[in-house]
Amino acid sequence: MTDLLYVHGGTPLSGEITVRGAKNFVSKAMVASLLGETPSELRNVPQIRDVGVVTGLLELHGVRVSADAEGGVLRLDPTDVESAHVADIDAHAGSSRIPILFCGPLLHRLGEAFIPDLGGCRIGDRPINYHLDILRQFGAVVDKRENGIHIRAPRRLRGTKITLPYPSVGATEQLLLTAVRAEGVTELTNAAIEPEIMDLINVLQKMGAIISVDTDRVIRIEGVDRLVGFRHTALADRIEAASWASAALATGGDVYVRGATQPEMTAFLNTFRKVGGEFAIDDDGIRFYHPGGDLKSIVLETDVHPGFMTDWQQPLVVALTQAKGLSIVHETVYENRFGFTDALRGMGATIQVYQDCLGGRPCRFGQRNFSHSAVISGPTPLTAADIEVPDLRGGFSHLIAALTAQGTSAVRGISLIDRGYENFTAKLEALGAKFDRD
Repeated sequence: MTDLLYVHGGTPLSGEITVRGAKNFVSKAMVASLLGETPSELRNVPQIRDVGVVTGLLELHGVRVSADAEGGVLRLDPTDVESAHVADIDAHAGSSRIPILFCGPLLHRLGEAFIPDLGGCRIGDRPINYHLDILRQFGAVVDKRENGIHIRAPRRLRGTKITLPYPSVGATEQLLLTAVRAEGVTELTNAAIEPEIMDLINVLQKMGAIISVDTDRVIRIEGVDRLVGFRHTALADRIEAASWASAALATGGDVYVRGATQPEMTAFLNTFRKVGGEFAIDDDGIRFYHPGGDLKSIVLETDVHPGFMTDWQQPLVVALTQAKGLSIVHETVYENRFGFTDALRGMGATIQVYQDCLGGRPCRFGQRNFSHSAVISGPTPLTAADIEVPDLRGGFSHLIAALTAQGTSAVRGISLIDRGYENFTAKLEALGAKFDRD
């Protein structure tokens, strides 16, 4: 299939789509299966590229993976885990950042691990120093070489006390996957507590881990000698659900997202309603729709959970171009998340970005010359344009803009969207979107 999509915009999205397991959880649960001595089964797994990448990496390390793709079930047997060739890991991982999370489980199983150069969405520095520092504190030896980073454990890893300077999701995942089989007690202060983190804790507890979470962002793990496999159903992808909700709002549509759940989306639902969108929740999903009339401008600040999620910001900004008045969005999680607005301005949006902390409290980016606040003036009609997808979340936001705009937009690089949005072109068809693939 071509990597180019011609989107004929101006038609409200209407209909029903289904979201399955969260991209930001499923891949981590797959990695956790390495820790078990018996097979695991993961359900509600989406068919996305990241799942394919992790499947390949697991297979390179000797894990037997079988899938019922239509049913969304993965079975993972780590009985014969072994070291993989450096070149194979590098070639298979591509731009994925997942290999860093293999380190803890592989150090426990094999005593060594390797990390190639890491990629990911172009939204900021996203350094891996948190990860490497954590591994060192457990007793791992980190050796940086020309082809990547080699890590080894000369003896059994030992529990430690760690305080994160920022509640990093990736660093919290790293600690959990490493601490559960380390000797003694590990304590993490200023931990991330996102729903995907809590579901990973659920998985690890099913495997035999002993983990407690305090209300002050402190996680304590008592290391155990042995873990077994798990059977678990992944929580729904709240990022994908919010993306389709924003698409419904921007296009003036009505979309039922089967599989979406309320508890993980509380902050988004409040903001969606403030902007002027409406929703209806039932046992099977959430209906998101534009009720008519003017959308309202808002002041919004992203934050770690339970705040407004940074991954919700980009698609909602597209909807805010159609809101009446001045909206202010202050990004406090990633320092470079407004690069996607260049394309929106090219389509007629009035958006200005600033280095100041606008609309909220001062944040860690305020004195570092990062353009991390945006002012959106609307409503402004969007017109079709040629668009190059920059990354996963920015790419879906560009897709929403193309669906909103009048005329036909050429959207290139859409394969990046496959990383986190299952069968998104089939879902577009189900919602009545008009597009062609060359």
